[in-house]
Amino acid sequence: MDLNSKKLERTSKFLYFLISITLCVFLILLFGKILGDLNYAVKRPIIESFEDKPALSALNFEIDKYSQEIEDLYLKKETIEKTMRAARGNYQNEKESFENWLKTRKTLGSPDKDQEVIDRARRLDEFYKIEQQWRGQENSIQEQIDKIKTKRESINQSFESQSSKARQQYNKAVNVYHIKVFLVRLLFVFPILAFGIYFFIKCRGHKFYPLFRGFTLFSVYIFFFGLLPYIPSWGGYVRYSVGVLLTAGLGYYAIKRIRAYIEQKQAELKASAQERAKKVQTDTADKALENHFCPSCGKDFIMKAWEFPGKDNNKNVTYFCRYCGMELFKICPNCSSRNFAHLPFCSSCGTKIVSDK
Repeated sequence: MDLNSKKLERTSKFLYFLISITLCVFLILLFGKILGDLNYAVKRPIIESFEDKPALSALNFEIDKYSQEIEDLYLKKETIEKTMRAARGNYQNEKESFENWLKTRKTLGSPDKDQEVIDRARRLDEFYKIEQQWRGQENSIQEQIDKIKTKRESINQSFESQSSKARQQYNKAVNVYHIKVFLVRLLFVFPILAFGIYFFIKCRGHKFYPLFRGFTLFSVYIFFFGLLPYIPSWGGYVRYSVGVLLTAGLGYYAIKRIRAYIEQKQAELKASAQERAKKVQTDTADKALENHFCPSCGKDFIMKAWEFPGKDNNKNVTYFCRYCGMELFKICPNCSSRNFAHLPFCSSCGTKIVSDK
């Protein structure tokens, strides 16, 4: 008994595709864990292993020492600035007092006060000298700070030079690490891709092809995306080269199959319509009727209205293919209904109209 139910056919296709996708997803998740564990097969370098720790430690000690000296000098300078501000304030007060006193003396005219003028001017000079002494100490401390900063900058440059050399060696080691991880992953992924290609080519007609198709989809994904996290700069050439080879190989295979199919159909069309009719399978006939094409040459058997004018739409369907001559419709011997010639039973009375092939 033929199971030609359209619903069953659509459901089967959906389930087969769902099986393929589900298998593909779980394989990707499983192999993602495996690829993650493969990263530990190669030890990742750490930058500390490339640093000259004694030299960097000594430089750090010098930098910290000079930084502390600069901080102490800044504190001392801050104290001197406070004292200098106080001395400047005393000088300004004394100067204002002296100027006011001079104005008063000129107004009253007291020549006996000349010695007092001298004493006040001397005291004003002493306040000014004190301010200048503190200013000199401030300048001296600033000079010391500048010298120590120059020394610290020189040591910082030595420290950066040492660190830069370590980073360069570390970056080279990281590149080598990525290449090793990439090659380890490629060692596992490439055979999977080879199996996927083999299943695609050799197992397409297998009854368990949905499983093989799921594995094929997984192999393509894992090759083009599973290598991505650790792919080196030249790794793209590997992926794209394989992509080119796959496209060329599968394209050659597809073109070859299509050409073979075309040549087979051309050879079949050379046979008589009766011989070709014997080779039409029921499922092929069913699809041909549904999509109104000839099961032998694939041409549409429905004529356009302008090709066959008339009010009866049934006349727009020909009994024979206009392109290859195969019989398409025949009359039921029992009820005289027209039926597709390649389906086994009459659609009106159920009489068998096609003999066993």
